[in-house]
Amino acid sequence: TLTAIRPLLRRVPEPPPVLLQLPEFSLVAADGTPFGSAELRGQVYVASFFFTSCRSICPALMHGMTRLQDGLARNEIGGVRLVSISVDPGHDTPQVLTDYGKTLGVDPRRWTLVTGDPEQVRRLVVSGFKTPVEPAPQGGAEPMDIAHTGKLVLVDGAGRIRGYYDSNDLGLDEVFNRAQ
Repeated sequence: TLTAIRPLLRRVPEPPPVLLQLPEFSLVAADGTPFGSAELRGQVYVASFFFTSCRSICPALMHGMTRLQDGLARNEIGGVRLVSISVDPGHDTPQVLTDYGKTLGVDPRRWTLVTGDPEQVRRLVVSGFKTPVEPAPQGGAEPMDIAHTGKLVLVDGAGRIRGYYDSNDLGLDEVFNRAQ
């Protein structure tokens, strides 16, 4: 009897609260096509911020996004997209993103790498997603990375931010389950 009623007893948690509304935006996907809020409308997505020449947090962050992509595919979870926005659009052209995506094993049906006009990207990241980004310091002997967040941002189908999650194992697990 317990086995038969167990599904009825399962508690499904409430969705995360709405934190803020993202503005409309349009950037450029790795394949060179426009990509933004219009293409994402009606879809839940997890956003991350990176750049291809990053030597600090980006390799681990993008590895985490790869794990999310694989987990969504393995569990046959549709309707959840992954979007990675380059914070170095001057260097990360669509061709650079295409090549980088191949090294990560990006499935373009599920995960999109995007770039765009530098000021437009900065405005979206800072004013839209409310995450920091600072250009690399100039003139040092050792090149420095662009300072940006390592958080993953969960966005609902109406373009509303529902949460900020760490990109460590615990955060990846939480955003994976919350995205569903």
